[in-house]
Amino acid sequence: MTDAPKAVLEGGPDDLPDRIVPLTAPDIKIPFRGGYEHFRATARHRETAEGQLPVYEWWERTEVPG
Repeated sequence: MTDAPKAVLEGGPDDLPDRIVPLTAPDIKIPFRGGYEHFRATARHRETAEGQLPVYEWWERTEVPG
């Protein structure tokens, strides 16, 4: 098991494969279906199977040109 910090994601596409992700930057950007789903920190935390994690909420999608 890793001790790397993680976050839980709220909102965004219903079929996003992972809702608990590594926390690598102040905001989280997930590549998904030819674009990126962007999540930003909230002041909330949620109890999960991996412990209490900060909640990041979806705020926008950007498309990859091409």
